[in-house]
Amino acid sequence: MAVSTSNNANGPAVSGSSIEDQLEQMPVGRTHWKIIITLGLGLFFDLYGIFLSGSIGVALTSNFELSEGPALSILAAVTFFGMFLGSVFLGGLADKIGRRRAFLLNLVWFSLWSVVAAFSPTFWFLIIIRGLAGVGLGALYPVADSYLQEILPKEHRGWLASWTYTISFLAVPLVGFLAILLNGAEFLGGTGWRWLLALGGIGGLLVLLLRHNLVESPRWLAAQGRAEEAKAALQVFADGSEVKLLPVLALESAPCQAQRRRFSRARWKSLSRPLYRKRMVMLVVFHLFQTFGYFGFGTLAMLVLLSRGQTVTNSLLFISLSFLGYPTGSLISTPLIQLIERKTLLIGSVIMMAAFGMAFAISTDATLIIAFGFLLALTNNVFSNVYHIYQAEIFPTESRATAIGWSYSVSRLSSAALPFILLPVLHAWGPVAAFSLVAVALLIACAAIGFLGPRTSGRPLAEISPL
Repeated sequence: MAVSTSNNANGPAVSGSSIEDQLEQMPVGRTHWKIIITLGLGLFFDLYGIFLSGSIGVALTSNFELSEGPALSILAAVTFFGMFLGSVFLGGLADKIGRRRAFLLNLVWFSLWSVVAAFSPTFWFLIIIRGLAGVGLGALYPVADSYLQEILPKEHRGWLASWTYTISFLAVPLVGFLAILLNGAEFLGGTGWRWLLALGGIGGLLVLLLRHNLVESPRWLAAQGRAEEAKAALQVFADGSEVKLLPVLALESAPCQAQRRRFSRARWKSLSRPLYRKRMVMLVVFHLFQTFGYFGFGTLAMLVLLSRGQTVTNSLLFISLSFLGYPTGSLISTPLIQLIERKTLLIGSVIMMAAFGMAFAISTDATLIIAFGFLLALTNNVFSNVYHIYQAEIFPTESRATAIGWSYSVSRLSSAALPFILLPVLHAWGPVAAFSLVAVALLIACAAIGFLGPRTSGRPLAEISPL
């Protein structure tokens, strides 16, 4: 990582004598925005890969002459199971090797396997490769969440992180409209679904060209005992914000191997404390049930429309128009996150998701189907942005990525089971029953946050998550 060690003597000084204090008070500058944009583009291809399964599913069943229901369930489930493994085993990697390196490593992993998937000769080969790609997908968000909350100042954490997620959610309608364009098409000897897979992988690799924009988290470096690197990284942020740093309190430096052992022990020790055990329980319950709302719509929507006699083309168009709600909701969340306490906004968005999901389930008019699908997608992403920010604020630096990775992995596991729960209910009892199940699950997730979640808006990370 190339860093500058010059001081901006002419600019105003940030307050505080520790790295944490100066990061919290740092004005938003060029370095912050470079990281926001680069992470946003990386997560763009993460979401592209997640939502691709539903968009290419129908084409795959035709191409490989498969039974539609089981094939779609297996395709969705294996991707999410790979994401579960990634969240468990690679999400916490950022606590060991750093936020920057872990993010880039997972992006490369996902991108390479996505390109390989485009050349799949059989459906089962594709299943294996999608599972491997999912491993990289599963770790990207936990790493990005940790990274963002550690470098953004307390007064701006919410809306700046929201911009990162807004960039990423542009991928969702893009997947939908590309699926319409390439559905059944042949281009340069490749069918449409192969091009959709390849574009996601190649795009992810192109983000690596911007890797110089990513500066390692000074908080993480300081926690590792890498004092000089932490100060140098902090200086990069100060230069980008055109401020001068106050002298930083002496940081303990230690031999690398010994410090890593101490950091690893501290990581697990902090999570064993009653405060963080309670928060882990809260997030596990939350993630177990929130996926019914967030991914339930993507799992059910296409099949609901087909069951009502819509053509594949019309159904893809309806879903794509609804998917415009994803970046729109993410954009709307930007001011809301600043104005409303995170915990309150999270609970409110969950209730709205349940209401719009039920409205979508009972609608038969095309205009209402699109309208409620759009509103559901919109509230989905107010919800998504808030919880990604919230979960990263409630754990200390040394265990942040590990805690998020482990709790987030529960959502990947429940997402993998989702098609095998919701699709049989849909086929046996219809859309209202399926979305009623979604609503109940969302209310359980809402209760977990309501009873066990702390308030976080505008508070320093050290106050929210004391050591």
